Parts: sequence; C-alpha cells; structure tokens
Amino acid sequence: MSFDVPFRHHQAMDAASLPTITVTLQAMTKALADCRNAGVDPDSDPAMVLLARHMAIVSTNRAPRSVLLHACQRRIDALRRFPTLLSIAIRGVAYDQVAKERFHMDARAELEKLASALHLIDGSYTVISSQGTTAESGYVILAAPEVAVVVRVGGRYEGREVAYRAVVNGIEPPNRHAGMAELLNTARFAERLTRELNLTAPAIAGSAPALIAA
Repeated sequence: MSFDVPFRHHQAMDAASLPTITVTLQAMTKALADCRNAGVDPDSDPAMVLLARHMAIVSTNRAPRSVLLHACQRRIDALRRFPTLLSIAIRGVAYDQVAKERFHMDARAELEKLASALHLIDGSYTVISSQGTTAESGYVILAAPEVAVVVRVGGRYEGREVAYRAVVNGIEPPNRHAGMAELLNTARFAERLTRELNLTAPAIAGSAPALIAA
C-alpha cells in the first residue's frame, strides 16, 4: 500500500505560495516526511528537487559565494568575542528550556576547560549539572578535593554568576564570586583561583566537596 500524496507535487509545480526561505523550508520538511512515508528517495523525488531549486530563487540575498563566506566568518569571529554564555548571563534562562539547555552545555564545557587549566587529573573531579525548576537556571558545578566552582545565571546572580571556594580538610570557607566574563578567560581565572585559594597539585582521588549553597 502506498502512503504517497500528491500535495507536494502540486506545491512544487506552482510554488507561488512559497515566497520566502522560511515557508519553503517548512514545505520541504513536510515533503520529506511524505517521501519517507511513501518509501521514496527524497534525493531523486522530482517534487523535492523542484522545492530545493525554489529555495535558491526565494533567497533575497544575491551576494556572491565569496561574500557570503566572508560574512559567515565575520559572524563567527563576533560570536567568539561575545560568547553565548555572556548573552545568557545578561538575559537569563527562566522559562526558556532551549536557553537553559544551552547554558548547561556551555557551562559544563567551560568548567571542563577550567579543570584542565587547573591541572586536575581525570578522575579527581566531577562536573555536575542540575536543571532546577523552570523558573531558574539550575547550576553547573566543578567539584574537586580542594576546590569547588559553581555557575548560575539570573537576576540574583548578576555580575557574580561564578561562586568558588577552597575545600581544606572538609572545611568549607565562605564563597568568593566572579562574573561570567572572568570564567571565560580560562587561563587567567585558573591563575586567580590558584593564587586566592592557595591550591596545590591535585590528588588523583578524593571525595568531592559538598555543593556550594545559594
């Protein structure tokens, strides 16, 4: 039994109702689902091919490929100068699941980089992520025998998104704080932690410290 439908073929033959990249992409997504349901190869399906060609027609940006490549590279360079975590620290992630997932992914990556800069040995530390409620960012923590670093975002943490402290013989001194931009300068922040917390070479094993309180 065939599950194919004629709609995508009619739409591809008369694409006047698809004036933008966005609506054309939506049509292609639905057409791709039709192909899968019908067991048709989308790479050779005539309707899919016509819709793909129409995508190039509706694009309002007619710049040459070299110009577009250069624009993409400029955008990448700009994003590197202003990483997503800085934007998230400003706008927060409350009630935005996509932003929260990005925060946790990027914060975990930054804390892994910090662990490397602190010369923590694999197995001597953990990076833990807790999502929290929909109204908050939750937190991501780097926990090691001598140091704990936790990252949160939101109004109450503005300018002090990073909390850190030393852990010595189970004693937990008060938290110190830093802004998100300081965490992103990994080498300098690692030097700051080493200096302020009097960190020594890490042990290969050791229990992780308790989580930093809010």
